[in-house]
Amino acid sequence: MFYPLFAQEPAQILTLIGFGFIFLVVLVCFIIFLRFFPLWIQSLMAGAGVGISDMIGMTFRKVNPEVIIRSKIMAVQAGLDDRIITTKSLEAHYLSGGNVPAVVKAMIAASKAKIIDLDYKLATAIDLAGRNVLEAVQTSVYPKVIDCPTPSKGRTTLDGVAKNGIQLKVKARVTVRTNLRQLIGGATEDTIIARVGEGIISAIGSADTQGEVLENPDRISKTVLERRLDSETAFEIVSIDIADIDVGENIGARLQADQAEADTRVARARAEGRRALAVAAEQENVARIEESRAKVVEAEAEVPLAIAEAISSGTLCIMDYYRLKNIQSDTEMRGSIARGLPASAAKT
Repeated sequence: MFYPLFAQEPAQILTLIGFGFIFLVVLVCFIIFLRFFPLWIQSLMAGAGVGISDMIGMTFRKVNPEVIIRSKIMAVQAGLDDRIITTKSLEAHYLSGGNVPAVVKAMIAASKAKIIDLDYKLATAIDLAGRNVLEAVQTSVYPKVIDCPTPSKGRTTLDGVAKNGIQLKVKARVTVRTNLRQLIGGATEDTIIARVGEGIISAIGSADTQGEVLENPDRISKTVLERRLDSETAFEIVSIDIADIDVGENIGARLQADQAEADTRVARARAEGRRALAVAAEQENVARIEESRAKVVEAEAEVPLAIAEAISSGTLCIMDYYRLKNIQSDTEMRGSIARGLPASAAKT
C-alpha cells in the first residue's frame, strides 16, 4: 500500500531524494559518455592528451570540441611541438574567429617542406588577417604562375612602342612564391601584374627598334627583374618569362600621318582666313573706287556750272568755249582711234 510523500518518514524521504540524485548523476554521466567518449578514445589513442573534463569545459566556453581535438590529433601525428600547439592555444584561436584546421594543416605543410620558417604565431596572425594561410604555404612550396596581363580582365597582350614607332604585343608569365613575412599588409597579385606590365612596357619603350627586342626577349626579363618589383608585396618574383611577342602597328607612322593631317587642316584654316581678309580688302577697294567715281561725277557736274559762270562774268568768251569743245572732241576722236588699233600701231 502506497502512502503520500509527506506521510512517510523523513528517512525514507531522504533515501528517495538520494536515489533521485544518483539517478540524475548517472544519467548526466551517461549522456556525457555518449557525447564525448568517441572523441576521448581518439584523443587517447593518438596521444593528444585531451581529457573529458577539457571537452566539457570547451562546451561551456562555446568551443566545438570536435574541431579542436581533430586539429590537435593532426598536429601530434605530424610531429609538431605540442608545447607550442597546445589545446589552450587552439581554443584561443577558435574563439578569435580563426580557422583552426587550416592553421594546423599549414603548420604541417611547412614542417614537412623543411624550407619554410613558419611559427604558430605567424600562422595564426596570417589566418586572422583574412588570408588563406594553407594556400600561402602551398604557394611557397610550389611557386605559382601568373599570366600578365590577366585574360579575365579583358586584355590579352601588353602593348609597347619602341623608339622607331613600331608596336610590340607581349604576353608574359610571372612565377611567384609567397613571402610569408610580408603576407600581412603586403600587396596582392594585382599589384605584381601591374608592376610587371609597367616594367615590360618601359623596357620596350627604351629599345631603339623592335628588332632589338625580338632578337633578345630576355632583355625585358632582366630589365624588369632588376627593378625589384616585388618589394612591399606578399610575393617574391622567381622569374619573368616572355611567352609570346607579336609585331603590331606602325604607331609612329600613324601618329605622323595624323599630325600631318592636323597641320594640313591648320594650314587650310589659315589660308581660308587670309582669303577672307583678301576678299574683304577687295570689297573695301571696290567701295573706295565707287566713292572716287562718285566724286569725279560730282566734279564733272560742276564743270558746266563753272563754264556758264565764267561766260556770264565775261572771263570766258563764247569763241574760247567752242575752241575748247573742238579740242575736247578732237582728243576723244584720237583716243577712240587709238583704242581701235593694235598697241604697236597706236604708238606709231
